[in-house]
Amino acid sequence: QVQLVESGGGLVQAGGSLRLSCTASASTYKINIAHWYRQGPGKQRELVATISSGGSANYADSMKDRFTISRDNTKNTVYLQMISLKPEDTAAYYCNADLWDPRGRLTNYWGQGTQVTVSS
Repeated sequence: QVQLVESGGGLVQAGGSLRLSCTASASTYKINIAHWYRQGPGKQRELVATISSGGSANYADSMKDRFTISRDNTKNTVYLQMISLKPEDTAAYYCNADLWDPRGRLTNYWGQGTQVTVSS
């Protein structure tokens, strides 16, 4: 069964940067629209950013100055570049995307999440 696979999380000091990646486990499943969400300790999951199939991006107001969502369709991968990280950015980050299957059907998938921890 195809999965969304995230990577790139880790421990970073405040002010540092990380780049998260999200790709489909099967290359025949193509990412359409994709989102990054995050869920901090004791908090609800929140939308961070969205990117369309054509590359148009939208962001949560509180993150648009520091986070950049992008995609490389040749690699079937979506990225989230995060700079000037703050301790309050500590969260599990999840990729959510609609995938085209080889039969042309569109299905929504969630990744398993990647942990980002920002130390002060």
